[in-house]
Amino acid sequence: MLAADSFLVEEGRVLALDVHRQRFLASLRLQSAAVPDPAAFLDAAVRVLPRDGAWFPRVEALRGPDGDVARLLIRPAPERTALVVLRDHDGPDPRTMPRVKGPDLHALGALRSRAARFGAGEAVILADDGTIVEGAYSAILWWHGDALAVVEGDVPRIPSVTERSIVALATALGIDVLHERARPSDLDGREVWAVSALHGIRLVRGWIDGPATAAEPGRVRAWRTRLDALRRELPAG
Repeated sequence: MLAADSFLVEEGRVLALDVHRQRFLASLRLQSAAVPDPAAFLDAAVRVLPRDGAWFPRVEALRGPDGDVARLLIRPAPERTALVVLRDHDGPDPRTMPRVKGPDLHALGALRSRAARFGAGEAVILADDGTIVEGAYSAILWWHGDALAVVEGDVPRIPSVTERSIVALATALGIDVLHERARPSDLDGREVWAVSALHGIRLVRGWIDGPATAAEPGRVRAWRTRLDALRRELPAG
Protein backbone atom coordinates (compact mmCIF):
# COMPACT_ATOMS: atom_id res chain seq x y z
CA MET A 1 0.00 0.00 0.00
CA LEU A 2 1.38 3.39 -1.00
CA ALA A 3 -0.90 5.62 1.07
CA ALA A 4 -4.19 5.58 2.93
CA ASP A 5 -6.47 7.92 4.83
CA SER A 6 -9.58 7.29 6.93
CA PHE A 7 -12.11 9.60 8.53
CA LEU A 8 -15.31 9.27 10.52
CA VAL A 9 -18.60 10.22 8.87
CA GLU A 10 -21.60 10.52 11.20
CA GLU A 11 -24.96 11.46 9.71
CA GLY A 12 -23.17 13.10 6.81
CA ARG A 13 -20.82 15.18 8.98
CA VAL A 14 -17.04 14.93 9.09
CA LEU A 15 -14.14 16.64 10.87
CA ALA A 16 -11.50 18.43 8.79
CA LEU A 17 -12.19 16.66 5.51
CA ASP A 18 -9.99 19.16 3.67
CA VAL A 19 -7.04 18.30 5.94
CA HIS A 20 -7.52 14.57 5.35
CA ARG A 21 -7.56 15.33 1.64
CA GLN A 22 -4.35 17.37 1.88
CA ARG A 23 -2.63 14.63 3.88
CA PHE A 24 -3.55 11.93 1.36
CA LEU A 25 -2.38 14.01 -1.61
CA ALA A 26 0.87 14.84 0.23
CA SER A 27 1.42 11.13 0.89
CA LEU A 28 1.00 10.39 -2.81
CA ARG A 29 3.64 12.99 -3.63
CA LEU A 30 6.06 11.57 -1.04
CA GLN A 31 5.56 8.12 -2.55
CA SER A 32 5.90 9.39 -6.14
CA ALA A 33 2.60 7.65 -6.78
CA ALA A 34 1.29 7.85 -10.33
CA VAL A 35 -2.41 7.67 -9.47
CA PRO A 36 -4.39 9.21 -12.35
CA ASP A 37 -5.97 12.53 -11.27
CA PRO A 38 -6.05 11.88 -7.51
CA ALA A 39 -7.98 15.08 -6.80
CA ALA A 40 -10.79 13.96 -9.10
CA PHE A 41 -10.75 10.53 -7.43
CA LEU A 42 -11.21 12.14 -4.00
CA ASP A 43 -14.05 14.32 -5.27
CA ALA A 44 -15.81 11.26 -6.67
CA ALA A 45 -15.20 9.29 -3.47
CA VAL A 46 -16.83 11.97 -1.33
CA ARG A 47 -19.85 12.13 -3.64
CA VAL A 48 -20.74 8.47 -3.06
CA LEU A 49 -20.31 8.41 0.73
CA PRO A 50 -23.48 7.59 2.71
CA ARG A 51 -25.13 10.58 4.34
CA ASP A 52 -26.94 8.50 6.99
CA GLY A 53 -25.45 6.39 9.77
CA ALA A 54 -21.88 6.07 11.04
CA TRP A 55 -19.13 5.18 8.57
CA PHE A 56 -15.34 5.00 8.54
CA PRO A 57 -14.36 5.14 4.85
CA ARG A 58 -10.79 4.69 3.72
CA VAL A 59 -9.13 5.93 0.55
CA GLU A 60 -6.10 3.96 -0.58
CA ALA A 61 -3.42 4.09 -3.22
CA LEU A 62 -1.97 0.77 -4.32
CA ARG A 63 0.84 -0.22 -6.66
CA GLY A 64 -0.09 -3.09 -8.96
CA PRO A 65 1.30 -4.79 -12.06
CA ASP A 66 -0.61 -2.38 -14.29
CA GLY A 67 0.39 0.76 -12.42
CA ASP A 68 -0.76 2.78 -9.43
CA VAL A 69 -4.46 2.85 -8.62
CA ALA A 70 -6.69 4.45 -6.00
CA ARG A 71 -9.75 2.91 -4.41
CA LEU A 72 -12.41 3.73 -1.84
CA LEU A 73 -13.53 1.35 0.91
CA ILE A 74 -16.88 2.28 2.47
CA ARG A 75 -16.82 0.63 5.90
CA PRO A 76 -19.25 0.80 8.82
CA ALA A 77 -17.68 2.65 11.74
CA PRO A 78 -16.26 0.21 14.32
CA GLU A 79 -17.24 0.52 17.96
CA ARG A 80 -15.87 3.69 19.48
CA THR A 81 -14.68 4.12 23.06
CA ALA A 82 -14.15 7.10 25.33
CA LEU A 83 -11.40 5.57 27.49
CA VAL A 84 -8.26 3.63 26.63
CA VAL A 85 -5.42 1.78 28.35
CA LEU A 86 -1.93 2.19 26.87
CA ARG A 87 1.10 -0.08 26.81
CA ASP A 88 4.58 0.74 25.53
CA HIS A 89 5.67 -1.29 22.52
CA ASP A 90 8.62 -3.32 23.77
CA GLY A 91 10.14 -4.34 20.46
CA PRO A 92 11.82 -2.67 17.50
CA ASP A 93 10.00 0.11 15.68
CA PRO A 94 8.29 -1.62 12.73
CA ARG A 95 7.58 1.55 10.75
CA THR A 96 9.24 1.81 7.36
CA MET A 97 7.72 5.18 6.37
CA PRO A 98 6.84 6.94 9.64
CA ARG A 99 5.56 10.13 8.01
CA VAL A 100 3.23 8.43 5.51
CA LYS A 101 -0.06 6.85 6.53
CA GLY A 102 -0.68 3.56 4.77
CA PRO A 103 2.48 1.52 4.15
CA ASP A 104 2.77 0.43 7.79
CA LEU A 105 -0.90 -0.08 8.68
CA HIS A 106 -0.62 -3.85 9.00
CA ALA A 107 2.56 -3.70 11.08
CA LEU A 108 0.99 -1.12 13.39
CA GLY A 109 -2.11 -3.27 13.69
CA ALA A 110 0.11 -6.11 14.89
CA LEU A 111 1.52 -3.80 17.58
CA ARG A 112 -1.96 -3.00 18.81
CA SER A 113 -2.96 -6.68 18.75
CA ARG A 114 0.06 -7.52 20.89
CA ALA A 115 -0.85 -4.73 23.33
CA ALA A 116 -4.37 -6.15 23.53
CA ARG A 117 -2.99 -9.46 24.80
CA PHE A 118 -1.78 -7.54 27.85
CA GLY A 119 -5.12 -5.77 28.33
CA ALA A 120 -4.30 -2.52 26.52
CA GLY A 121 -6.28 -0.83 23.77
CA GLU A 122 -3.35 0.96 22.16
CA ALA A 123 0.40 0.47 21.78
CA VAL A 124 2.77 3.41 22.24
CA ILE A 125 5.87 3.65 20.05
CA LEU A 126 8.94 5.04 21.79
CA ALA A 127 12.05 6.59 20.27
CA ASP A 128 15.51 5.18 20.96
CA ASP A 129 15.86 7.60 23.89
CA GLY A 130 12.62 6.34 25.43
CA THR A 131 10.51 9.37 24.54
CA ILE A 132 6.98 9.08 23.17
CA VAL A 133 6.53 9.10 19.39
CA GLU A 134 2.88 8.13 18.82
CA GLY A 135 0.35 5.39 19.31
CA ALA A 136 -0.06 2.66 16.72
CA TYR A 137 -3.26 4.31 15.49
CA SER A 138 -3.33 7.56 17.48
CA ALA A 139 -1.47 10.66 18.55
CA ILE A 140 -0.60 11.09 22.23
CA LEU A 141 -1.27 14.45 23.92
CA TRP A 142 -1.01 15.49 27.55
CA TRP A 143 -1.62 18.40 29.87
CA HIS A 144 0.64 20.46 32.11
CA GLY A 145 -1.95 22.20 34.25
CA ASP A 146 -3.75 24.47 31.77
CA ALA A 147 -1.18 24.00 28.97
CA LEU A 148 -1.60 21.38 26.25
CA ALA A 149 1.47 19.40 25.17
CA VAL A 150 2.11 17.55 21.92
CA VAL A 151 5.08 15.60 20.61
CA GLU A 152 7.82 17.82 19.17
CA GLY A 153 7.38 18.49 15.47
CA ASP A 154 10.64 16.99 14.20
CA VAL A 155 9.86 13.53 15.62
CA PRO A 156 9.08 11.23 12.65
CA ARG A 157 5.38 10.35 12.91
CA ILE A 158 2.07 10.59 11.07
CA PRO A 159 0.72 14.17 10.93
CA SER A 160 -2.46 13.63 12.95
CA VAL A 161 -5.52 15.46 11.62
CA THR A 162 -7.29 15.18 14.99
CA GLU A 163 -4.27 16.54 16.85
CA ARG A 164 -4.05 19.42 14.39
CA SER A 165 -7.73 20.26 15.00
CA ILE A 166 -7.24 20.19 18.78
CA VAL A 167 -4.16 22.40 18.56
CA ALA A 168 -6.08 24.88 16.38
CA LEU A 169 -8.86 24.97 18.97
CA ALA A 170 -6.38 25.48 21.80
CA THR A 171 -4.69 28.32 19.94
CA ALA A 172 -8.04 29.99 19.26
CA LEU A 173 -8.90 29.72 22.96
CA GLY A 174 -5.59 31.27 24.02
CA ILE A 175 -4.31 28.03 25.57
CA ASP A 176 -0.55 27.51 25.58
CA VAL A 177 0.56 24.63 23.34
CA LEU A 178 3.89 23.06 24.28
CA HIS A 179 5.97 20.95 21.89
CA GLU A 180 7.94 18.45 23.92
CA ARG A 181 9.81 15.20 24.07
CA ALA A 182 8.64 13.24 27.09
CA ARG A 183 9.09 9.75 28.44
CA PRO A 184 6.05 7.93 29.79
CA SER A 185 7.43 8.34 33.31
CA ASP A 186 7.33 12.13 32.83
CA LEU A 187 3.54 11.95 32.55
CA ASP A 188 2.89 10.61 36.03
CA GLY A 189 -0.04 12.56 37.47
CA ARG A 190 -0.83 14.18 34.08
CA GLU A 191 -4.00 14.01 32.03
CA VAL A 192 -3.17 12.09 28.84
CA TRP A 193 -5.23 11.73 25.67
CA ALA A 194 -4.98 9.34 22.73
CA VAL A 195 -6.61 11.03 19.75
CA SER A 196 -7.61 9.67 16.36
CA ALA A 197 -10.07 10.15 13.52
CA LEU A 198 -12.20 7.20 14.64
CA HIS A 199 -12.40 7.76 18.39
CA GLY A 200 -11.80 11.49 18.61
CA ILE A 201 -10.43 12.16 22.09
CA ARG A 202 -9.94 9.15 24.35
CA LEU A 203 -8.93 9.71 27.95
CA VAL A 204 -6.08 7.45 29.03
CA ARG A 205 -7.39 5.68 32.12
CA GLY A 206 -4.39 3.42 32.57
CA TRP A 207 -0.88 2.76 31.31
CA ILE A 208 0.42 -0.77 31.79
CA ASP A 209 3.79 -0.67 33.56
CA GLY A 210 3.70 3.08 32.99
CA PRO A 211 2.67 6.32 34.66
CA ALA A 212 -0.37 6.82 36.85
CA THR A 213 -2.40 9.25 34.75
CA ALA A 214 -4.98 11.70 36.07
CA ALA A 215 -7.91 13.72 34.75
CA GLU A 216 -9.35 17.15 35.44
CA PRO A 217 -13.12 16.75 35.94
CA GLY A 218 -15.10 17.90 32.92
CA ARG A 219 -12.16 18.78 30.70
CA VAL A 220 -12.30 15.90 28.24
CA ARG A 221 -16.09 16.23 27.89
CA ALA A 222 -15.77 19.94 27.10
CA TRP A 223 -13.11 19.28 24.48
CA ARG A 224 -15.13 16.53 22.83
CA THR A 225 -17.99 19.01 22.50
CA ARG A 226 -15.65 21.60 20.97
CA LEU A 227 -14.21 19.10 18.54
CA ASP A 228 -17.65 17.89 17.50
CA ALA A 229 -18.68 21.49 16.79
CA LEU A 230 -16.00 21.57 14.06
CA ARG A 231 -17.69 18.80 12.07
CA ARG A 232 -19.17 19.93 8.78
CA GLU A 233 -21.66 18.50 6.31
CA LEU A 234 -20.17 16.55 3.43
CA PRO A 235 -20.26 18.44 0.14
CA ALA A 236 -23.42 17.82 -1.85
CA GLY A 237 -23.27 14.61 -3.85
